[in-house]
Amino acid sequence: MTTLFKAAALATVSLGAMSAPLFAEIEPVTLRLAHVVNEQDGFHAAATKFQELVAERSDGAISVEIFPNATLGDERTLLEGMQIGTVDMGVITNGPVSNFLEEMAVFELPFLFPSPEAAYSVLDGEIGQELLDRLSEVNLKGLAYAERGFRNLTNSERPVTAPEDLDGLRIRVMENPVYIDTFRELGADAIPMAWTEALTAMQQGTIDGQENPVGVVYSFKLNETQTNMTMTRHTYAPAIFVMGMPKWNQLSGEAQEIVSEAAQEAAEYERALNAELEAEQLQALKDAGMTVVEDADLSAFAAAIQPVYEEYGEKFGDYLPRIREALK
Repeated sequence: MTTLFKAAALATVSLGAMSAPLFAEIEPVTLRLAHVVNEQDGFHAAATKFQELVAERSDGAISVEIFPNATLGDERTLLEGMQIGTVDMGVITNGPVSNFLEEMAVFELPFLFPSPEAAYSVLDGEIGQELLDRLSEVNLKGLAYAERGFRNLTNSERPVTAPEDLDGLRIRVMENPVYIDTFRELGADAIPMAWTEALTAMQQGTIDGQENPVGVVYSFKLNETQTNMTMTRHTYAPAIFVMGMPKWNQLSGEAQEIVSEAAQEAAEYERALNAELEAEQLQALKDAGMTVVEDADLSAFAAAIQPVYEEYGEKFGDYLPRIREALK
């Protein structure tokens, strides 16, 4: 039981039935939470769980209105809106967040985390919390790490089993230097663009492929344009429950505690959901006719991207060596 709810319980017991619990004193507020994916995606599941938790724990004083499908803009636009107070909060992929605080991109160095559990140990530990706290430097409040998950490669041209198979393929990547340089080292023509634009580009054939976790490939039915997927698991991508500091500073301490704890629980819920659904979604994609390469030469991929570590290893201060030490 949190300190808040202990206090609420004590207040109610000591003052008798006439007394209202502490959370009744929370100023009613509606939070506008946005994300860029559809209602079948894990981000929406996380947002919905958060919505339920804050409503329950504030006795309805805190309500959440969810805006999916990039209705309020792409992820960069949402983050800029949070900074100035036109958007309250969102579930945002880590890549765009790192354009505002560069060190956040350390988590997405290729082949850094060997497993989801290894990633969670770092994200939920001292290093992850330190970087969430540092988002205040850019007028954002980092609340918790959900996940996009381990990313895999899809394309419409040919099966990819080794880096040389990527030669010349036009691959959409997030607007993030680490991703751009990773795929250039692998021989692809890396094309940074917002996700909303990428969906149209795949349909029109102006790009050949993209990279995302299985859940995204499934929920957006990318198999309709992307005939091949390679289980590269090249990067673990966190996602962040993030709020603009203008909105955060308007909340009372009690409301902030409820929001923070609900974000963490919703993030953990979404991670577990991703793990549960991935095998089922992968099988559904195979059944729909997608060619899935599960035995690619990942050691060759890992060797090919070593220049990325040489380029970026020192750009993130001491975070990379600290993460490597934590993973031992």
